[in-house]
Amino acid sequence: MSLKTATRGPAQRQARAVRLGPRSLTALALVSAVGVGGFGWPFLAPPTSRLSAHAQDAPWLFAGLLVLLVAVVAAAISESGLGPKAVAMLGVLAATGAALRPIGAGTAGIEPMFFLMVLSGRVLGPGFGFVLGSVTMFASALLTGGVGPWLPFQMLAMGWFAMGAGLLPGPDRLRGRAELAMLAGYGFLAAFAYGTVMNMAGWPFMSALASNVAFDPHAPVATNLARFVAYCVTTSLGWDLGRAVVTVVLTLTLGPAVLRALRRATRRAAFETPVTFEAPRQ
Repeated sequence: MSLKTATRGPAQRQARAVRLGPRSLTALALVSAVGVGGFGWPFLAPPTSRLSAHAQDAPWLFAGLLVLLVAVVAAAISESGLGPKAVAMLGVLAATGAALRPIGAGTAGIEPMFFLMVLSGRVLGPGFGFVLGSVTMFASALLTGGVGPWLPFQMLAMGWFAMGAGLLPGPDRLRGRAELAMLAGYGFLAAFAYGTVMNMAGWPFMSALASNVAFDPHAPVATNLARFVAYCVTTSLGWDLGRAVVTVVLTLTLGPAVLRALRRATRRAAFETPVTFEAPRQ
């Protein structure tokens, strides 16, 4: 018997390495909901709650939950069809992203890993993007020694970041300069969003007595919101701006070549091509 794969014309829809099914969508929605609670609990929990009374312990609690839930999402997505070819591409891209991250270690804003996550999520879809963002951040943390209670939050935030690129409109029709402009704009905004949500993860660790921008578990939401905005402006605005600018520059300059390479690899991998068997010719 001979093995035969169907071919698809360029006008047909773009292939995805992972197609999200009901189970993986449910798991992704669950981990995202818990993640929103983990990042935003200082603004969601009233000052009189037990959670606010244990402000120094709450990030550890959510970090533990996120580790388990991210693992559940990865398992659910893999069950949805993360085949060997997709796993191989995941390994290559995650290793590349992990290797790119230390380039900017200690230098504000030089984080080339972000542009690769945007382009990979765009080409390979939201499901693959979420797994890739989480795995890349985990691998880079092992590589750089950046393992701590912040790591689960980084994994989730990067998963959201790459997944969002896969949810952008027009993956089968929008090409050329218009697509690059959209990806650059998304990367610029997402770079700031990533920095902001990561500030939310670390901000409650600060003692309220240490600074007037620290989280105060006894203060009302409006006061803490003003403190948080001041904290972001004074501590991370320059870093986030640098990350956003680097992402835009790399997307506009290297984006066309990287997008072509990813799409060529996706076509050759033929993730969604059905495999059929034919009887040998006589």
